[in-house]
Amino acid sequence: MNAGETQNPAGARAVVAIVGPTASGKSTLGIEIALALDGEIINCDSVQVYQEIQIATAKVPLEERKGVPHHLIDFVSPSVNYTAVEWAQEAARKIEEIENRGRVPLLVGGTGFYLRALRQPFFVSPQTDETLRHRLNSIRDRHGAEHLHRLLDRLDPKAAAHFYPRDWPRVQRAIEVYLQTGRSIMDQKDERPDPHESSRRLRILALNPPRSELYSRINDRTDAHFEAGLVAEVQQLLDRGFSPRSNALGAHGYRRVVEYLQGQRDLPSAIEQTKLDVRHYAKRQLTWFRHEAGVEWFDGFGEEIDILQSVLATLGSGPRSK
Repeated sequence: MNAGETQNPAGARAVVAIVGPTASGKSTLGIEIALALDGEIINCDSVQVYQEIQIATAKVPLEERKGVPHHLIDFVSPSVNYTAVEWAQEAARKIEEIENRGRVPLLVGGTGFYLRALRQPFFVSPQTDETLRHRLNSIRDRHGAEHLHRLLDRLDPKAAAHFYPRDWPRVQRAIEVYLQTGRSIMDQKDERPDPHESSRRLRILALNPPRSELYSRINDRTDAHFEAGLVAEVQQLLDRGFSPRSNALGAHGYRRVVEYLQGQRDLPSAIEQTKLDVRHYAKRQLTWFRHEAGVEWFDGFGEEIDILQSVLATLGSGPRSK
């Protein structure tokens, strides 16, 4: 098999997704695979889509991308609450464009909700009510994802029975839809568009590094973000009028800085809570992908040569020559 001709188990040309928890080395692995397979990367991270937030996003600098084209990264204003539906539509177009160039599309990132939107498109839902979302985010922060599921069970038992209790993005959206429309999200399933044909050719490869090492990386990276000027970056965005309730500034790595700047906590608390938030996020990412169908797992970090070789072997191509 030639480079660029990866196949899924059924034999059709595959679209490759490299996923896993934050700080697991997905970006590094994605670039190496793209080089080996003549591929282009489509960002699948809900924070990296935003412009002007840089320090805590782990975007790969241009000079470290080794010439691999990256798409859907650093292109949305922080004032826009970019949705999974919008990402899925854009990703489908990018997949077609990349394949029309004879190259391999690689979806790289850890936002499982984005990937699910591509595989199982959502119905056309009401516009996000930012006040309601902020309230639900606050409830989830204080009481946990299971509390949101119990709230959904009181409002919409049909939807609650369908969703896993810790699948908080879908649970939260179901609550929003019910409160905004008075209808169960389950009654609107038939209004979903068909998935893009590439979703049937998707191979999802997930990193599963040792948990203690992953958490140590997260802690060290968080310290490095604060040392690199994360507080000043957020302050500048707030000074320019960007909402502290935006999706961009509500993301892990940013929201505790906003709380510090608003006088709700001191700086050491913001740093430690950010570390805890990101560790919890990594755990939720692993849980999410374990509940996705057809995921192929690799036990290690993306920078490890053994992982790269195993992934390339799985995809049907040997490692590239140096």
